[in-house]
Amino acid sequence: MVLKKNWQKLFAMIIATIILLMLIGMSIVFGYTGISIKTAIQSFMDFNGSNEHVIITSVRLPRALIAAAVGACLAMSGVIMQTLTKNPLAAPEILGLNAGASFAVVLAVTLFHFSSLQAFAWASFTGAAIATIGVFLIGSVGNEGLTPMKLTLAGAAIAALFASFTQGLLSINEAALEQVLFWLAGSVANRKLDILTSVFPYMLIGWIIALVFAKKMNVLSMGEDVAKGLGLKTGLVKIVSGVVVILLAGSAVAVAGPIGFVGIVIPHIARKIIGIDHRWLLPLSGILGGVLLVAADIASRYVIMPQEVPVGVMTAIIGVPFFIYIARRGFNGR
Repeated sequence: MVLKKNWQKLFAMIIATIILLMLIGMSIVFGYTGISIKTAIQSFMDFNGSNEHVIITSVRLPRALIAAAVGACLAMSGVIMQTLTKNPLAAPEILGLNAGASFAVVLAVTLFHFSSLQAFAWASFTGAAIATIGVFLIGSVGNEGLTPMKLTLAGAAIAALFASFTQGLLSINEAALEQVLFWLAGSVANRKLDILTSVFPYMLIGWIIALVFAKKMNVLSMGEDVAKGLGLKTGLVKIVSGVVVILLAGSAVAVAGPIGFVGIVIPHIARKIIGIDHRWLLPLSGILGGVLLVAADIASRYVIMPQEVPVGVMTAIIGVPFFIYIARRGFNGR
């Protein structure tokens, strides 16, 4: 049931934020090495260099923050893409952005021997931008112009193309495979906090612009003809929204590699809770995206303990049935 009043929407966002904070706390405590809540608190209040304190501050806290930030980026980019394309299946991985960003990172490592986090971020942004442009150009060919079905097919084609390029590069460079394998797995494990801080400014810029343009996206969602009749510069809104998607999806891939289905699942859940007003939909989706990815990361630690499943596998387990459900409903059944 969609919440109608603003105080109800605010209450829903507060509850979602509390759940996210609780999950971050659980992510710090739960894992192969058992850590008590008291020890976790002491590691921040009175760090003593013990093994437990090092695990908390150097491994688990960065991991939880990265999962929350990446989940927010993927979910918000999914909202924007679904609004722009009027396609309920639109998401960074479905339209080829993740594949393009991943290919660019692999290319930067194999051919140009890049190794800095900043270089990975810019390579990821470039790949996401090229994939986005390619999908929209291919999807616009024909008399009907850009349609949800053509856009989905174009995204699948671009994703397959970049995936093939990536596999080709890695097959001729085994050293590069070892260096980028942790990117391609789609995981937040073993990530350091500095990898998040290196791309966090781009994430923050994307979040801010998305929220500033939320009201304009409400108008755009009414249809392009109506939006133009109301004086909206639809071309500008689409370009800015595309830049935001590239910033958010590119940042997410740069930090955690290609993680799928968050951008599909969360926007639909958020709409069911809070409606289609982007001023509320975007921030709630960001919070719920963090909730989903942090929860999936916690679950990934227990499936085959003491080893871990990449969090991308856990989101796929959740997302594939949801994807099939949305596809069976049809593109007009939001």
